[in-house]
Amino acid sequence: MSNARLIEAFLEMMSAERGASENTLSAYRRDLTDWGKSLGKKDLLSAGTGALESVLAAWAAKGLAPSTAARKLSAMKQFCLFLQVEGLREDNPAHSLRGPKQGRPLPKIMSEADVNALFETAEKNVSGKGIRMLCLLEILYAGGLRVSELVTLKVTATNRRDNCLMIKGKGGRERLVPLTGAAHRAISAWLDIRRTTLPKNELAKDRAKTFLFPSGSKLGHLTRERFAQLLKDLAREAGLNPAKISPHVLRHAFATHLLSNGADLRSVQTLLGHADISTTQIYTHVLDERIRELVETKHPLAS
Repeated sequence: MSNARLIEAFLEMMSAERGASENTLSAYRRDLTDWGKSLGKKDLLSAGTGALESVLAAWAAKGLAPSTAARKLSAMKQFCLFLQVEGLREDNPAHSLRGPKQGRPLPKIMSEADVNALFETAEKNVSGKGIRMLCLLEILYAGGLRVSELVTLKVTATNRRDNCLMIKGKGGRERLVPLTGAAHRAISAWLDIRRTTLPKNELAKDRAKTFLFPSGSKLGHLTRERFAQLLKDLAREAGLNPAKISPHVLRHAFATHLLSNGADLRSVQTLLGHADISTTQIYTHVLDERIRELVETKHPLAS
């Protein structure tokens, strides 16, 4: 069986049995395809531990980031386990492999002042696109959504009477995200004009009509890439460095600002949709760094 067919069989399993998202499946496809190319004459079905180690060493020599190598190794481990479970090979050559050591980088964050600058700039644009952008911002910062969760929101997600959004996150896990009053008003303003923004083409319109942020794209909704680009444009207009602003940075800002204003870690974990609280704990390290910097720069005896 060819590498391509093996990869597709694995992805079908990940989708059907584990509910992997399209983004996750795309990442696995890229990583496993890279493995296939890097193994040269060896195919994915017959490659042994030594061959996989050689690929990892070659990637390290080329300067591949440890975090990227670790992700690719994780994909290979799951793929080899799949082959073993399916009876396509007797061993799991990736089982004993260890990825490169990597530090855990602190998330990039924005100050509350920078977030306010973004919103103040967005509020000045009263065009249809401006109303949509403000709505996107309000939902993202009110609930700390992942960008994929934001752009794929259905109109029906806003129909609840408790001013909450029902979000379907990673692994198909659902969670309720409460909306601020400002976010609720922004959604209402957008819904008033949303229908006028639907694609004119009937096929595209049919694809887009269920999404809160419809688009003529083949997905039917505003793409992650387009929203990220619009956010950078807004940052530039607000006098901020666009290189430091992204949808994920706003998600980090949401979590950090909640914690710095007294929220407990478990609540933030629930709002972010993290399966494991250890993922959320990274934000406490950000606060520790800010406290240390405050003492070192503002304490009267710091000098």
